[in-house]
Amino acid sequence: MAGRYHSPRREAAAQATRAAILQHARTLFLAQGYCATTVSDIAHAAQVATPTVYSSTGGKAAMFAELLQPAIRDPLAAQEASAALQAGDPREVMTHCAAAARHGQERNWDLVTTLLRQPPQDEPARQAVADIADGCLTALTRIARHLTRLDALAPGIDTAHATDTLWYYFGHNSWHSLIIERGWSFDQAEPWLLDAATHALLAQP
Repeated sequence: MAGRYHSPRREAAAQATRAAILQHARTLFLAQGYCATTVSDIAHAAQVATPTVYSSTGGKAAMFAELLQPAIRDPLAAQEASAALQAGDPREVMTHCAAAARHGQERNWDLVTTLLRQPPQDEPARQAVADIADGCLTALTRIARHLTRLDALAPGIDTAHATDTLWYYFGHNSWHSLIIERGWSFDQAEPWLLDAATHALLAQP
């Protein structure tokens, strides 16, 4: 029985079409919001038929979920989070933690600030938003446990309290408040948040 014919040129064209659709979806989501954007809008912008959008990407919610993947799996954020878990000095742990949070926010700022402030209700899209929060919380929990193992936390602070404190200082709301609402730069916000979180969490030498 003959196998299926494989055309590299056709596959490359399909991948290019898919990439174009996703890029136009990203532009429209950021410009007019997820809810206001239709699949027909995306198809028109990408100059393809509406069924092509569905066959290439799976639909609007699937596109939204895929567009958030860079924020979920940012390599520099992951590198800094890993360095935090390997550091033996508590202040070095906090420095890497702050850098990880900054990379995760700054490198994906338009997606995070625009698409996550009013998350959609479609289940795949909601799950993508939840994945970002879960990934951030998991990373911060691991760092809090590492600080506990180093016996670095101030008296009365346990791992759960440390996790919540890290979330308060390095979660999205703090960055949004300082940068969007107060006009700070990331270069201003990172050391300030690092200093505040360090003072709140670590035992004084």
